[in-house]
Amino acid sequence: MPALLATDFYYLRNFEFVLEWVSARYDDLLGEQERRFVQHFPTLPERSRALLVRLIMRKGDHFRVSRLRYEEIGDIESAAQPLLDLNWLSVEEPIDVSSLARLLLKTELASLDLGVEQAGKLGKQALIDTLLAGNHAPRPWHAWPGIPTDNVLSLQISDLCDHFRLLFFGNLSQDWSEFVLTELDVQQYESVPFPAHSRSFHQPCDVDQYIFLRRCRDELEAGDDAMTIVAQLAPFATDNPWIERRHQRLRFQLGQQLEREQQLEQALALYLQCSHSEARQRAIRLHERLEQYEQAYTLATTAHAAPHTASEQQLVERALKRLGRKLQQPVPSPVPKPETKTTQLILPGPDPQGVELAVAAHLATPEAPVFYVENALICSLFGLLCWDAIFAPLPGAFFHPFQSGPADLYDADFADRRAALFDAALARLDDGSYRDHIRSTWQRKQGLQSPFVFWGLLDEPLLELALHCIPARHLRLWCERMLKDIRANRAGMPDLIQFWPAEQRYCMVEVKGPGDRLQDNQRRWLAFCAEHAMPVEVVHVQWEAP
Repeated sequence: MPALLATDFYYLRNFEFVLEWVSARYDDLLGEQERRFVQHFPTLPERSRALLVRLIMRKGDHFRVSRLRYEEIGDIESAAQPLLDLNWLSVEEPIDVSSLARLLLKTELASLDLGVEQAGKLGKQALIDTLLAGNHAPRPWHAWPGIPTDNVLSLQISDLCDHFRLLFFGNLSQDWSEFVLTELDVQQYESVPFPAHSRSFHQPCDVDQYIFLRRCRDELEAGDDAMTIVAQLAPFATDNPWIERRHQRLRFQLGQQLEREQQLEQALALYLQCSHSEARQRAIRLHERLEQYEQAYTLATTAHAAPHTASEQQLVERALKRLGRKLQQPVPSPVPKPETKTTQLILPGPDPQGVELAVAAHLATPEAPVFYVENALICSLFGLLCWDAIFAPLPGAFFHPFQSGPADLYDADFADRRAALFDAALARLDDGSYRDHIRSTWQRKQGLQSPFVFWGLLDEPLLELALHCIPARHLRLWCERMLKDIRANRAGMPDLIQFWPAEQRYCMVEVKGPGDRLQDNQRRWLAFCAEHAMPVEVVHVQWEAP
């Protein structure tokens, strides 16, 4: 991507880049309206194109001309005329009270002749609430009595532009600001090749299905009735795995909302039909709450035999203990786990910097520095060692130049699809080349967005200490565990790490302040480290009595 902020019309060039990108990759998914836009847009005067893009990139659809000042565009009215002729902008679009309130100052809103007594004495929100209660029908700008004399331009192609944005990004969460952040070096992304098959959508119905699911999610977040949304989703079906994942995630979120509303039977029915990785464990729990203990035990037994994740296995084992006692059924024998060293520590405090930094300061010596790293160090070492595998341009992984990681990062087959690449990366741990490779990646990729590398924490001294003191065998075990379940296993790691460079060893320390308890993902990491004889301990802190 070229740096374009040096030009007055950098935002226009960015938008033209999007149109070219989408036209080249998604021409078969464009409708007649999109094709007409792509055809006519380049024929407009540059100032008109620039004005349209400026409005597209602003929030909302209505804009007062008096507040539009762009030096490179000049006179707004003349630049807008070709866009009005094409009906891409309008000066007659009906405007509702909520939109009107965003366009007007409080004094201007109070000056409207809408029958509100003592409008000037009301606060703006109270005035808006009063106007909304009046059920005023939307009307064009100049049809509102007492409106200021300037004009309003209303964007008529928001949905069309959102369609282009969706095709470019593969989602509606990212927006046009990605270009500016990249050009200002606020965010930089790995350069990944984009062959013709690198598309998020493959047929027109994929786009329609994405938009439908997005609308259902927006309705859920807006507080609409969950069962109404469940009914809307009932006939939904797709053969696009990426969209199906979004579908199942939405079903799981609907189940959670129904639980919050105490509609337990409905939530249970939804979980039992949902393939989200957490749905089965929620269904077991709801069976229990509904006193359907036999069903809960049967489902928990099935899950225990083939758990989706280590997290599910942990929760299912607890459920089987409860259910086994209640039903007098066999309970799985617990797997013996090595004990983690535990230390009690009394420190002056509370420390304003937090309990972790207080422990770090207490433990550190000139010969054995301590770093507050939590999940960042292990994830960063994994991300640097396996960078090429993570950013491999596989089909369905990268769709556009603004991705911090592959789209299939959390898919069950993420590691399997890249097995040979990950094997090659981990083989460096066996032949000793991993240190130079990690150093090289740290230097070459400095600052690039990554789902694993924490550039702000991983400076060169910390990196060198880690490479010197952490055995390759431990790093391999961490990487292998990460690949088994990236979403779950990238968190829960101990807070601190202490190095003894002269002895080429380290120890990780999980810190718990007064009243704090280990979380499930932390227990799993500690058990894993203890199982493989990795140096780790838990420090429980109490503050000295005043």
